[in-house]
Amino acid sequence: MRIGLIADIHGNVLALEAVLADLEQRRVDRVINLGDCVSGPLWPRETAELLMRLDWPTIRGNHDRWVTDWPPEKQYPSDAFAFRALDSEQLAWLRQLPPTGEFGDGILACHGRPDNDNAYLLEDVEGGRLVSAGAARVIERIDEVAARLVFCAHSHIPGAMAVGARLVINPGSVGQPAYEDPTPPVHVSETGIPFARYAVVQVGSGPRSFEHIAIAYDHLAAARRAEENHSPAWAHFLATGFARPRT
Repeated sequence: MRIGLIADIHGNVLALEAVLADLEQRRVDRVINLGDCVSGPLWPRETAELLMRLDWPTIRGNHDRWVTDWPPEKQYPSDAFAFRALDSEQLAWLRQLPPTGEFGDGILACHGRPDNDNAYLLEDVEGGRLVSAGAARVIERIDEVAARLVFCAHSHIPGAMAVGARLVINPGSVGQPAYEDPTPPVHVSETGIPFARYAVVQVGSGPRSFEHIAIAYDHLAAARRAEENHSPAWAHFLATGFARPRT
């Protein structure tokens, strides 16, 4: 079975459409969405409409939860933008998404960690940046997980790690190639390239292979959309793949 693995769309329907077009050429059997679907100053309503039509299995990300559950006056700007754009049916769809999912063949899907949608699984924060976590740390974070194949997201950085008999895969972000997180410890996530990211995983009696994929799309149009919606920081993320201007 070939599984398309997507995550962290963040309302970037242009990037999502590019990934969809590429997926059609790869003959995947199913697609799993690891969440953070709509939050961002881009196209949350259009993204929700498309995802609801596609009806993929979808995990609820931390921003999906914040969009629906936090009072508007406490929301981050990207979440507040999405909340205002979505209609009641779309908000209800987002609210009912599960925090984790099991998909047979020993597969567990989550957004961050299996027990925390707002924590990194494959990464740590060091020196204000995301860095790869050591195997011992990752083992601790999935110690109670029986699955042999764990799909995670949240960091926006494509990655994978073999931990004993288990394999952890992060497909990267479809729609946001960089960000700055202001919550302590303040840090950035940067891929350095403004492409849409996803993964394809071949599974059978065990995980046979996987591929991280980067797709070019009209990222400058997405950056202009962010500028139009008064978010120059997002415009920089989308145009460059970096969180801060390079010096």
